[in-house]
Amino acid sequence: MSCAEHTPGTLFPTEAGTSLTTVDAADPSTTAALLESILERDGALVVKNLVPRALCERIRQDLAPRFDTDRVDASGFFPATTKRAHGVLAYSDATAELVVNPLFIDTANRLLSSHYTYWEGQKQLSVVGKPQIASIVGFRVSPGGSQQALHRDDADYHTRNCDFPVMLGCVTALTKTTKENGATIIIPKSHKWGPTRCPLDEEAIPAELEVGDAAMFVANVYHAGGANVTRQALRILDDARETIGVFLCKGTLRQEENSYLEIPPETAKARGFSPQLLRLLGYGICPPALGLYKYQDPMKVIFGVNDSETIQK
Repeated sequence: MSCAEHTPGTLFPTEAGTSLTTVDAADPSTTAALLESILERDGALVVKNLVPRALCERIRQDLAPRFDTDRVDASGFFPATTKRAHGVLAYSDATAELVVNPLFIDTANRLLSSHYTYWEGQKQLSVVGKPQIASIVGFRVSPGGSQQALHRDDADYHTRNCDFPVMLGCVTALTKTTKENGATIIIPKSHKWGPTRCPLDEEAIPAELEVGDAAMFVANVYHAGGANVTRQALRILDDARETIGVFLCKGTLRQEENSYLEIPPETAKARGFSPQLLRLLGYGICPPALGLYKYQDPMKVIFGVNDSETIQK
């Protein structure tokens, strides 16, 4: 069955936004509802002071050894000067604090929760499936790096406009992030474009961040890692920009990063992860029964959690 929005003659918006809205997490008026409204309108925004600078420094120290040992991306999707850190929760308690940031999680819940009503015999039931972690990746873009190709993160899910959004990204600055040192570039409003609208580099706006600031964006907005030109432009020999990206997806979808291999149960147990973080990793069930283990909720069988969100089977 084809998507009604992809029938011949359907017209999609083609406008590109000219600025990124900025809000401050320290302002009481900056609520999840406000972020949701901006993301629905523009597809992206900058959140000042999302997390403390001290937390960012702890994350940066945790990621440093992983950056130093990362291999070059053979596919070419990431430029050779971009280093990545994977499986971050296996070794970074600070990242675990970042992942459950209330403003980010509350915004993701509003945008990505799946509300579903169905019949079981003659009984009508309604359930809510919360988001889960699609992937967590640290990024270091070194001087001399080229710009990444503009893309949508949700391409893995073969999404159509009627499915949007299925993911929410939050890229937090671990170092000062500028246009010159490779800040993430974003095309506001491109989340509303149809499948034939080509993104152009000149339409993208750099999300410049201080340490602790974050760029949040739905996964169908066009974006890319920027080029780090500091060596040529500013004569700085080592102005690498470091960020960490936390990406959540709908609970009904397969996770981009295989969390059960990156963070197997024994590792999750040893690190003492909270039920909230375990469910974000995908160890819980998306109601009514997606993710069963021996026809029971893994949260109860494997981790001994039997709370209000545990599915009883």
